[in-house]
Formats: sequence, structure tokens, C-alpha cells
Amino acid sequence: MLAPQRQSRIRIWVVTILFFFSLNTYLDRACIASAVDAIRQDLRLSDEAMGLVLGIFALGYALFQVPAGWFADRYGAKKTLAFVVTAWSALTALTGLVSRFWQLLVVRFLFGASEAGAFPGIAQAYYRWLPPGERGLAHGVTFSGSRLGAAISLFLMPWLIGQLGWRGMFLVNGLVGLLWVAWWLSTYRDDPRDHPRVTEKEIEHIKKGGTEALDRTEPAPLAVLITSANMFLAMVQYFASNVTFFVTLTWLPTYLKRQWSDDPSAIYWSAVPLLCATAANWVAGGMVTRLHSLGYPVASRRITAIIGFGLATLGLLLATQTNNLFWFVTFFSITTFGVDMTLSPSWAFCNDLGGKYSGTISAAMNMVGNIGAAFGAIVFPLLQDSTTGEASLFFVMAASLNAVAILCWLFMNPTRRPVSTVSTTQLWARFATVMAICNHGGCRLDRSSDLYVHPQARDHEPEREHLEWLKEC
Repeated sequence: MLAPQRQSRIRIWVVTILFFFSLNTYLDRACIASAVDAIRQDLRLSDEAMGLVLGIFALGYALFQVPAGWFADRYGAKKTLAFVVTAWSALTALTGLVSRFWQLLVVRFLFGASEAGAFPGIAQAYYRWLPPGERGLAHGVTFSGSRLGAAISLFLMPWLIGQLGWRGMFLVNGLVGLLWVAWWLSTYRDDPRDHPRVTEKEIEHIKKGGTEALDRTEPAPLAVLITSANMFLAMVQYFASNVTFFVTLTWLPTYLKRQWSDDPSAIYWSAVPLLCATAANWVAGGMVTRLHSLGYPVASRRITAIIGFGLATLGLLLATQTNNLFWFVTFFSITTFGVDMTLSPSWAFCNDLGGKYSGTISAAMNMVGNIGAAFGAIVFPLLQDSTTGEASLFFVMAASLNAVAILCWLFMNPTRRPVSTVSTTQLWARFATVMAICNHGGCRLDRSSDLYVHPQARDHEPEREHLEWLKEC
């Protein structure tokens, strides 16, 4: 039943609960960064093996993006998010029970696969509950929760490890998600009309906003959308942002600890870029919302993202020019601030372009982005070694990718609808092109820099055996 008269604000409550969802997601995802050294020592892993552990999460996350997005579009955000949070909470707990390298790889791959439905599910929820003008800020708020969760983990997880060990830390994290699931199932409805506290005025507000220019036209068939030029550009720019940011979640604490080993507080400085990223999502979300309200729906996405990638490029290049901890953290914070300014416009762009297919379209973008995340996590220690620990080569590479992303946004336009009459042959050709580019990037990770037989692994025979097996695969 719809309550009469005054306008409710249930959609704000939806954003709030998804903010905490995002926070919990990254508490679980980032907690492994605090346990890297403990896991390496306990399981006798080299840096390169740990890079595979960190990167394989992103691989599982990427491979299951599109199926998870389709599931969210087909069955709604309620079932999707309840299922994925339950699954990844169990796998987080299982991480604390592994005893061998291959077990850790399997669990982290499945953990990534189970988290694949997280943000496509959010995209579908916001498509149903929010008009286009409010989606940018909502995505910004949501992603700020993820960055805040990652920052909190840098302080909370070392304390938990000190109290319970790294295994106990994973078990505790696994329990938290189940509490969120109970909250979600009791309060969220896929259709705003089904919510007992929503009013007719709020329904009218959502519908009125949904008939703005970007939502008027029925989207082209999913196969056409997912292989369009718009989506190709969206995938490339999201690949660039993930290469940079995933290193912040995985290797940055360890890098700061080793590079400035004489400063015991160095590892805690890695929270500063994450806090800057938290602020960036609010700033970018506000920019997107404000520009959209002024009548610039395309520019609201494009200008915000271009400014973000510009800051990210500048910050990375400046980071290569200093050996001072304070200035490095400052420049890298500029980088993460810039990179995270691109999230809100990217996901709002997918809502604009995908419409009712928002879950699948955003998942396709996120899939390629997380191939970039896996690339960054695996390549960082290799390029770090190649430059005597300064990792400047990696930062230059990431800066170049961000510059390419700026060019992508110059041509991205959600109002440019793809032609629906595309032949099956053309669709397969487009898809093959995208996959070939992604696979080419993955092939560059093959056997460079003695990835599988690194000198540091010579004293780790059990691990080396599994690495040789991976090499044969």
C-alpha cells in the first residue's frame, strides 16, 4: 500500500544502506593487505606468489561480472546482493582456514567471483530507485563507503591480527557481512511501490526524473549496447583507473613499509590516499549532480571524469620525483583523489546508457576494469624490482594509461544511441576485438622478470612447485 500525501525519503535510506554495504565490501576486500606479511611468512610465499594471490581475486571478480550483472537485471538487487554477501562472507572466513598456496588461490578466486555482483547490483538498485539527476551523487556516496572501509581496515585489521592472528581476523570479518544481509532483506524492496513507507509523491518524483532526456529512449538490445563504441571507451578508461587504484588496496602499505623502513609509522600513511579517495567521491558526485541540474547531462559525466584523470596523471608523475615519505604520500593522494573522481561519472554513464540493463552494462565495464586491477597487482612487484624498489616505472605506465582515459572521455556520449540493426557477424567481431585486447594485456604478464622462478622463491619449495604448475597452465 502507498502512503498518501507527504513525500517520503526512502530512496535516501536505500543510498544509506548501500553505503554501509560498500563499506563492508572493502573491509573484507582490503583486510588482506594488512595480513600480507603474516600470510607470506606462515605459508612461505614470495612477493611474486603473493602478487598472484592478490591478482587472482581481481580475475575471479572480472570473469563473473557480466553473469552477475545479468542476474541483477533479471532477478533484482534484493536477491543478488543477499546472495553475494552471504557467499563472500563465508569465503572471507575460509581464507583464515587455508594451509597451502593453492588453497589460498582457490579461495581468493572464488571470493572475487562472489563479489562480482556487488556494484552491478547497486547500479540496478539505483536505476529503480533514483532519477538520473540523483544517481551521480548516490554512486559517489556509495564508493566513498568503499574507500572509507579500506582506510578503516588499515588500522582495525592490524589490531585484530595482533589480538587474534591473521586467521582469526578473517573469521571475524566473515561474520559481519551476515548481519548486513539480515538488515537488507528486512528493509529493501526492488520495486519502490512495494515498500510500505514510500509515498505517492516520492514515486512521482522518481518517475518524473526517470523521463528526462537520457531515459526517454528505450535502450538498444543488450548485445548491441555491450559491444558499442561507447562501451568500448568506457571499458578502456575503467581499466586505467583500476590499474592505479587496486595497487593502493594491495601493495601500497607494504611498499611504504619497505621503502621507508626506518619510519615505523610509514605503513599507516597508506590510509591517507584512501581518505582522499573518500572525499573525492563526494566531490565528484556533487559535481555530476550539480552540472546535471544545470542542464548539462553529458558534460556532468565528461568534465568530472576528465578532471579526475588529469589529477591522477599529474600525481603519478610527481610521485616518481621524490624519495621523501611526506611528499610521496601527498602526490599519491592527489592520484587517488583524481582516480576516484572518475567513479561516479563512470557508473552514472552506465545507468544512462544501459537503462533497464544497468546491471549488465556496468558489470561489463567493471569486468574490464578488474582485468586492469589484476594487471596492476601482479605487475607492480615486478616493475618495483626493476627500478631498485622505487616503482617509478609502474607509476609512469599508470600515468600513461590515465592520459589515454582522458581521450576516451572526449568521445563518450550516452545520448549517442547505438544503431539497433547490427548483424550477428558484426556483434561477434566487436566482441572478439574487445576480448583480444584484454587477452593481449593479460599475456604481457606471462613470464617476464622471472615471475614464476624468482630468486626469492628458491627457498620456498612447496610454493615453487605450484608456481611451476601455473607456468605450465
